[in-house]
Amino acid sequence: MGTSMSATAVKAREAADPGRWKALVFIALAQLMVVLDATIVNIALPSAQQDLGISDGNRQWVVTAYALAFGGLLLFGGRIADLWGRKRAFVVGLAGFAAASALGGAATNEAMMFGARALQGVFGALLAPAALSLLAVMFTDAKERAKAFGIYGAIAGGGGAVGLILGGFLTEYLDWRWTFYVNIPFAVVAAAGAWLVVREPEGGRNRSTLDIPGVVLSTLGLVALVYGFTRAESEGWSDSVTVGMFVASAVLLAAFVAVEARVKAPLLPLRVITERNRGGVYLSLGLAIIAMFGLFLFLTYYLQVVKGYSPVKTGFAFLPMIAGMITGSTQIGTRLMTRVAPRLLMGPGFLVAALGMLLLTRMEIDSSYAALLLPAMLLLGLGMGTAFMPAMSLSTQGVEPRDSGVASAMVNTSQQVGGAIGTALLNTIAASATASYITDHLAGAAGRSQQQLVQLQGQVQGYTSAIWFAVGILVVAAAIALTLVNAGRPDVTAVTGSGQGAEEAPAVPVVVH
Repeated sequence: MGTSMSATAVKAREAADPGRWKALVFIALAQLMVVLDATIVNIALPSAQQDLGISDGNRQWVVTAYALAFGGLLLFGGRIADLWGRKRAFVVGLAGFAAASALGGAATNEAMMFGARALQGVFGALLAPAALSLLAVMFTDAKERAKAFGIYGAIAGGGGAVGLILGGFLTEYLDWRWTFYVNIPFAVVAAAGAWLVVREPEGGRNRSTLDIPGVVLSTLGLVALVYGFTRAESEGWSDSVTVGMFVASAVLLAAFVAVEARVKAPLLPLRVITERNRGGVYLSLGLAIIAMFGLFLFLTYYLQVVKGYSPVKTGFAFLPMIAGMITGSTQIGTRLMTRVAPRLLMGPGFLVAALGMLLLTRMEIDSSYAALLLPAMLLLGLGMGTAFMPAMSLSTQGVEPRDSGVASAMVNTSQQVGGAIGTALLNTIAASATASYITDHLAGAAGRSQQQLVQLQGQVQGYTSAIWFAVGILVVAAAIALTLVNAGRPDVTAVTGSGQGAEEAPAVPVVVH
């Protein structure tokens, strides 16, 4: 009776606030900006490097500066959203991201460019968890939550591919600087819209003091981890600094866990990650991103270097993956989320994506786009879209409203760290396989054209070798989702994060905190 009454009260409150669907548009727009920024700059990097005189040794910092700041500060950003209020953190994050983008577009030297990218990461770390936690506290009815997270999951999954298309267009037809300037209208529209229509539910703010030791330890630990993987890609896994970074990261993050278990108001309450469903989501999502980020990199190089596609044509070649992600998330995931347990979407979703990856292990120099790449991308998109959507929703379900920001930050952290690991790990595997193939076959190549053919075959051999590892990683992600995630089918009348406390009637009955 009490649950029914509280559910009725929440539905009445939500019916009186139709603006939350308008708010979803602006939250989704901001998320799209953050996600596509991770790939849009990659397309523009060669042109920017030439214009600003950035050396080959330093060019990685255009990507690394953003990744370090974003990945290192996400937990801090999530807790700031809980303390300040999610709407305020969201708007401040957008304003800062726009200013940093303007600075990057106007860069006149490498220092200005690296500084702008780091600032983008700082404000992205505030913006991303605020966006996801706003959704978590605004959409509490299970059916509406499914629709909202379906849209959000499609954008989170497909935004990277959109960035490749947009980056190709802007670089080819305008100038590399527009890959930065394009963020400004996104941010202005999203901030103005959010300020006018977002109504954050009362009672969900965390009033505790900030855990300074936790902030320092988590930030330094995550920065060391991300930098260790990005350095491993360029300097090798046995490099002394790389090894030192991994050791430092392990020590700092272990100290962080010890501190969080003892302090009165922790930055990351351990209850957020020790609950098996959320732990399963963070782990499986991080593994899936490892596979996806490596794939984006290899397919981009394969299409441009091996197949000779232009940047714009390369971007359009990724469209089937985007279509698959949108279909999997908004059609399959949304329609089934209130009917089946989340693991029955996540596990099979990752396996379908693994099947798409498996097709790509058959890539050769003259592989047909229509016969091989197209079906592989569709399967990847459908699988990832179907899995992402319940994962995004479950990551904040059952969390007390005062912890929703930091729980959202954990989703982004698993994705960011997964991306850094994926790029470094799979790139290293590919480079090793390529070098081995070229060493074995180059001596027997007669003439320049034969040698060039061996070089290309070596690159493709490297890509397919790494993709085999990606297949295995996705299978492991599926196994984790099927075994760790044991949440039941959401109750359509349930209430989560209503502002009165998640204990009232969790949307997934078995989720505890």
